[in-house]
Amino acid sequence: MIVIDASILVKFILKEEGWNKIADFLKAGTISVDLVIKETVNAIWKRVMRKEISLEEAKSMFEAMKEILNKAVIIENEMDYIDEAFEISIRRNITVYDSLYIALAKKKKLELLTADEIQAQVASLEEVRAIVL
Repeated sequence: MIVIDASILVKFILKEEGWNKIADFLKAGTISVDLVIKETVNAIWKRVMRKEISLEEAKSMFEAMKEILNKAVIIENEMDYIDEAFEISIRRNITVYDSLYIALAKKKKLELLTADEIQAQVASLEEVRAIVL
């Protein structure tokens, strides 16, 4: 089991560079906070607004995301981690969004899978092992 953040789910759903490396992690089991849903849907929305993908492609990606979440990602309530995330964000000068994933990994004693190098560095400072894809 490994914690994934939105950068990983977005990379997988939008088939960004390195997306195929994520499938093995999803098959092995992943966990995230419910924020991952909102961040991923927002990334899909941005692509439509920028006219980088069609509405039909976006709808397909949205459905794929829901399917993946139902099968491969355990979703935790972000409120269970918000206190620790707030502390991390203040202590390390990083967004609460990114801190939520670190707080989840820290509490569950799991690794964090991310595409965000700064988040990975902060995770390390919080004694969370991070894998950057």
